[in-house]
Amino acid sequence: MGSHPLPVPTTAAGRDGLAAILERPGEAIAAFDFDGTLADIVPDPDQARAHPGAAPALSRLAPGLRSVAVITGRPAALAVAYGGFAETDGLDHLVVLGHYGAERWDAADREITAPPPHPGVAAAQAELPDVLAEVGAAVGGAGGATVGATVEEKGRAVAVHTRRAADPQGAFEALREPLRHLAERHGLIVEPGRLVLELRPPGMDKGVALTDYVRETGATAVLYAGDDLGDLAAFAAVERLRSQGVPGVLVCSGSTEVTELAQRADLVVDGPAGVVDLLTALARAIGH
Repeated sequence: MGSHPLPVPTTAAGRDGLAAILERPGEAIAAFDFDGTLADIVPDPDQARAHPGAAPALSRLAPGLRSVAVITGRPAALAVAYGGFAETDGLDHLVVLGHYGAERWDAADREITAPPPHPGVAAAQAELPDVLAEVGAAVGGAGGATVGATVEEKGRAVAVHTRRAADPQGAFEALREPLRHLAERHGLIVEPGRLVLELRPPGMDKGVALTDYVRETGATAVLYAGDDLGDLAAFAAVERLRSQGVPGVLVCSGSTEVTELAQRADLVVDGPAGVVDLLTALARAIGH
């Protein structure tokens, strides 16, 4: 793995956050989104895999920090499998918070803990084929094939992807309102992302998961890296923590699709490869 210098955040708050991590790494946590941050975005979400350098970089960094966490909308077990985390030595300090914190996998015991799923997810999922067919007909063709959407069943949530549609953005926009109505009927909310609309229970977001984990660990500094609209809640959480005296660094895994995240970040890196370089440089800076 190449030797990259530790990048300097462009904001004063980010520089303060990085300085706090470097000064007391054993009291700091680093948290990461999975898709688009540790893994490249791919047309078929089932084919997503962590960047080959991600798990080794995390295993090098983790022993020097209080904890590292992966916070994802995916089921925890899938993130663990797609990340190769269970097969990587040195990750005893890793926790995977799946389904926005509703599920938890801890590398120390390799067990998953989770509450029962929200019943509205299964009900909405059962209605999805009819909704997709209706939208497909409304935009000029027969059935959901016109929309070109694909459904990802996530257990505690269900996601509708349009990346493989003939008109990905058009399909995304056509589905926004019908899926919002479907979600409301079943007590769910819709979380938009990079050409994906996810139906999930309210109160599940990366900001809540990150804040709870910072409090649980007693961390005195935090770094969070993400790439998508769903990461805005985690960015907001870090900003709130900073206002409460917990320094933090906001990292955007560079994306031309989600410019709002880059505008709010203290540091923008070049996708998952850039995140791996950042992890490696940070590990080196704290002596690991």
